[in-house]
Amino acid sequence: MDIFASIGMGFASALTLSKLFYCFFGVLMGMFMGVLPGVGAMATISMLLPLTFYVPADSGLIMLAGIYYGAQYGGSIASILLNLPGTPSSAIVCLDGYPMMKQNRAGPAIFLTTIASFSGSILAILVLMGLAPAAASVALMFGATEYFALMILGLVAAASLAVHGIARGLAMVTVGLILGAVGTDISSGTYRFIYGNLQFADGFSIIALAMGLFGVAEILNILINGMDEGRQAPKLRFRDLTPTRQDLRETPGPVLRGGLMGTILGILPGTGASIASFVAYGMEKRLSPTPEKFGTGHTPGITAPEAANNAAAQAAFIPTLTLGVPGDAVMALMMSALIIHGIQPGPTMIGQHPELFWGLVASFVIGNVMLLFLNLPLIGLWVRMLQIPYRLLYPVVIVLICIGVYAVGNNVLHVVQVIVFGIAGYLMKRVRLEPAPLLLGFVLSPLLEDNFRRALLLSRGKLSIFVERPISAGLLLVSLAIIVFSLLGQRRAAARMAGERG
Repeated sequence: MDIFASIGMGFASALTLSKLFYCFFGVLMGMFMGVLPGVGAMATISMLLPLTFYVPADSGLIMLAGIYYGAQYGGSIASILLNLPGTPSSAIVCLDGYPMMKQNRAGPAIFLTTIASFSGSILAILVLMGLAPAAASVALMFGATEYFALMILGLVAAASLAVHGIARGLAMVTVGLILGAVGTDISSGTYRFIYGNLQFADGFSIIALAMGLFGVAEILNILINGMDEGRQAPKLRFRDLTPTRQDLRETPGPVLRGGLMGTILGILPGTGASIASFVAYGMEKRLSPTPEKFGTGHTPGITAPEAANNAAAQAAFIPTLTLGVPGDAVMALMMSALIIHGIQPGPTMIGQHPELFWGLVASFVIGNVMLLFLNLPLIGLWVRMLQIPYRLLYPVVIVLICIGVYAVGNNVLHVVQVIVFGIAGYLMKRVRLEPAPLLLGFVLSPLLEDNFRRALLLSRGKLSIFVERPISAGLLLVSLAIIVFSLLGQRRAAARMAGERG
């Protein structure tokens, strides 16, 4: 079938009244749940998944997909206003979004992230429409060695984000890798580092880790240090929400690069929106002529990762639907919803269920347009959240965080974990250690180990396989270059400071 005829068929299916309702409900629910710290797409989809059993497969999938990419929009709002990422993929936005809020620029920050989210999504959707079969073929070229090298690149990029040096960043990445190794060994089935406590057989909760390090830690920091009660909300005039000319000049490049990076990483199974946002931020910082501005309220620090995580959220459907390989836990839930309806995602899905596939793709365009028109008028509502006094806001936030982490696994231990990680995150702030590299190390730990083992199994224990294959060798070379340039940059900065003191 011709590509344009397929797209037309998809829009004809997605524009029916019932599917428009499910699309609108999904994106609206996703956006609001993304704004609420501690809830996010994973918990929301888990709670609403049973609803899809009573509706057609395409309508249910459109709703669940809307929740997923809608939460990406909302997650950045919580990061900017409260320094509490609504979703793990928006954690990196805290680094520059929250400083912008403290500079009374919350409105422009939310405006720019909305535009970046929309642009990144549309870019990925265009790739999904035109290159889905070809992109699946490219993803098939990646074996265990290439995935391992890609994970190393992601970890090094995360370490290079550390404001206080790549050495501290690598230390935090290592801690994340160690925490990710706790639980059941996926190869042998044996328990590791649980010390007889079977409650840790599934490892630590990613949501508890993210909400603890970024959410509870920030609340403790404010309460213990006795910071002032009232962050004044910006005035709600439209000109106060409009970006400056400088902001607009700095936006297109990071959005395009972040969208492309998110699309590429989203296509690869096992990566996802979180990795895309971290890598996009690191890439933008490396390319910037003023890397020292990152972490101080620099607009490319919010637009690049936002474009990347939204693009990755859309592109993640390519391996899920065309290869039957879920990119992350959310995609696994999407697959389970399809399988329950008797539809097996994989290479034959486009041919066997073209109306479902192209209808879903068309709904992405419709849903993102809905989000664009929903988000911008509601910017004032999000900014008004700053008017809530701390004494009223933070008990509610803590309760929402606890509800969110409990709802995912119905496990009280996850609530304990979020408190422990919150205390650890506060102590890390005191000694100038950053949580973002730790989070990415934790996310990548099981994937890194799995691909490392598979690569060594294929090569019969020869480490040389990682440099014998051109793609993996190239990725490892880029990782080494990032480390070298970071160290050289630190030496130059130290020498410049020493010269200024002298």
